[in-house]
Amino acid sequence: MSGKRILLIVGGGIAAYKSLELIRLLAKDGIAARVILTKAGAEFVTPLSLGSLSGDRVYQDLFNLTDEAEMGHIELSRSADLVVVSPATADLMAKAANGLANDLASTALLATDKPVLMAPAMNVRMWGHAATKRNVAQLRADGVTVMEPDEGAMACGEFGPGRLPEPQRIFEQIKTMLEGPAEYGRLSGFRAIVTAGPTREPMDPVRFLSNHSSGKQGYAIAEALAKLGADVRLVTGPTQLPIPAGVTAVKVETALEMHKAVQAGLPADIFVGVAAVADWRPATRATGKLKLKGGKDDGVTLKLVENPDILKSVATRKKDRPRLVVGFAAETSDVEKHAKAKLTRKGCDWVVANDVSGDVMGGAENEILLVSKGKVERWPRMGKADVAQKLAERIAGAFYDPESGAAE
Repeated sequence: MSGKRILLIVGGGIAAYKSLELIRLLAKDGIAARVILTKAGAEFVTPLSLGSLSGDRVYQDLFNLTDEAEMGHIELSRSADLVVVSPATADLMAKAANGLANDLASTALLATDKPVLMAPAMNVRMWGHAATKRNVAQLRADGVTVMEPDEGAMACGEFGPGRLPEPQRIFEQIKTMLEGPAEYGRLSGFRAIVTAGPTREPMDPVRFLSNHSSGKQGYAIAEALAKLGADVRLVTGPTQLPIPAGVTAVKVETALEMHKAVQAGLPADIFVGVAAVADWRPATRATGKLKLKGGKDDGVTLKLVENPDILKSVATRKKDRPRLVVGFAAETSDVEKHAKAKLTRKGCDWVVANDVSGDVMGGAENEILLVSKGKVERWPRMGKADVAQKLAERIAGAFYDPESGAAE
């Protein structure tokens, strides 16, 4: 990546210190960084530390005559290959979404003709506020790449989505955007929906039915498709995994919620149903915790009802069916036989089948069969990221190569 340059805008917030690590990662990969530090950002990190790591001066004041003489704000906004805002505060995003320009950072964002990446960081309630949601939607509609924030404990003591994505994740997204369509654009312009992880079907306020799915394979596939340029919507059940760079995530708990989120995400060109969706859910959910009856082991009768068949509902759509529908089959015996039957029964184009009787669920590797109409491919055991990359390449090929089992 040597020779590439970014303009890094550091907003205010405790997470501003992570910009130092981001600059270090960029420099290690040969990517130069020129920094704009906002007034609020300067409360958390110093111009000296940013300048020392970037090897360049740090710009702060829109009305500084010396700065304007040496590097005017228009030139500053266009001298880089990519503009990165990290942390992107609610204020900075609101200004950018509404075309406001009352300081150097917001003016540079309005004046730039280069791609823009924003890595949000704010309180969980601010991230979930209707105004922030509108601003994020507007920014994305304007072509700005807005990353999903991480979820976890915050400096304010609250917990939830809103944490700045880790520097390594931001760095990977920067690399993807800098590498551009020549290497990563084969699926540019295509929209994909990927489901991942387990679902949880509540029995009462504290218990649920679920499975051992970790979500690793689905997340890896979503990331691989995004790296090929696809606009990826990841509908994910509960996992401990960070959202991949360049992927828009919708977090759900139950199969009904996942079905609703998938339907809301359509139309799409590609659907990959990796999630281990619970086939059944309790017919009723107890309002209070279920108790043992006097210590007697009388057992509990649990009535189950079927959950919606998400894969089949997508594959059999009469209107706006995705051009390529890929299902997953987690089996413990007769893998090929069950995969072929699922291909016909569900109406999908491909089935990725694997034997989960070992350490596949939650493990780092996978061994699969790729089943399509009249064809079965056996892939050797490999890492889940490698499976994802190979599958993403096959999906890309399906849109350009009629011999690949193509979506036409």
